Amino acid sequence: MQTVKGRWFGAGHSAAPDSVKAGAEAVATALGGRTAKAVFVFCSTGHDLTALLAAVRSEAGPAAEIIGCTTLGELSSTGGATLGSVAVIALGGDGFTVRTRAAQVGAHGHRAAGADVAAAMTGMDRPYTTLMLLCDGLTGDPHEVVRGAYSVLGAAVPLVGGFSGDDHGSRRSFQFQGDQVLSGAVVGIALGSDAPLGVGIAHGWQRTEPAMVATRSDGGRVFELDGEPALDVLLRRRGAATAADLFEGDASLLALGLSRRNGEDIRVLHGGDENDRSLLASAPVPQEAVCWLMDSEYQAMIGGAAQSCAQAVDALGGAAPLGVFTFDCGGRRGELGPDGTREEVAAIRGVVGGAVPFGGFYTMGEVARVRGSSGAHALTLVTLALA
Repeated sequence: MQTVKGRWFGAGHSAAPDSVKAGAEAVATALGGRTAKAVFVFCSTGHDLTALLAAVRSEAGPAAEIIGCTTLGELSSTGGATLGSVAVIALGGDGFTVRTRAAQVGAHGHRAAGADVAAAMTGMDRPYTTLMLLCDGLTGDPHEVVRGAYSVLGAAVPLVGGFSGDDHGSRRSFQFQGDQVLSGAVVGIALGSDAPLGVGIAHGWQRTEPAMVATRSDGGRVFELDGEPALDVLLRRRGAATAADLFEGDASLLALGLSRRNGEDIRVLHGGDENDRSLLASAPVPQEAVCWLMDSEYQAMIGGAAQSCAQAVDALGGAAPLGVFTFDCGGRRGELGPDGTREEVAAIRGVVGGAVPFGGFYTMGEVARVRGSSGAHALTLVTLALA
């Protein structure tokens, strides 16, 4: 646990199979006997979520804001990278203000839900602020959630967060606000601080030349690349015969990087249509976008984790980090494997410092918007450092 001028940040982790025990253990470690303003809970869908949150509430007390979601894996300074466990971040002290708000996507639509939860920032008077978004990762249109929040807050408030996952194949993910277990929701956490906050984002994936142009696309479906059927281009570039060779069994993750001023905005390619020869991407690919096939290289991905943390810490303007939130793509976890995730945790420690607590979860997509209205990402590590 770290404490600086009345602000504190703690991390906890439990692999206990019993949900009550896991929740109580993880939050007790994160609290360290302190009274929290907010407790962030990230856990497997395999837990009894109602019982787990009740245990967290019992330890955290009636005044703490409790927020969080289910995951594709958990990540913390106290437990490393795990599956089926509980990771908890707690923070408190007079230097923080935390307010939360939730909205159902089904009742509002993605953009309206993002706009609704942005109202959590109303009246925030701290000099440094961010809106964290924890969104259902199975409802689609992640970019619209971010655009909705941006439409309310504008460019002055950074957005961070992640999309909740389902690690048990139930095809449902869950979000937490207060003592409620929600699904199909967006939870907004307005965080204000008396000290700087910094956001980092990096991935470590590499462009494969030559570049291409998405000459015909509609939303997340890409019909043509450089005027040819998109699936045919991908098959030729990857030396495969059929879409099944690319997307089924033990096939490697396929990614498309869209050109941006500060690098690439990655889309995961997760299907090909043998009839119309199109490709299905994880998020919209604008028509006429310049893009590249992206390749993963083990050490570059580890380096991406370090780069994200360095960006977040550098944005603190020389102040030491009190703690760090980590939103890491589940696709990165799959590509790195157990040894790679251990190296990634070591890389994070190497940048933020061995005594600095950190934690978060493996996501179905990440949120990081520092400039412009675009802020939903894939295959990245997004970090939020607090001074």
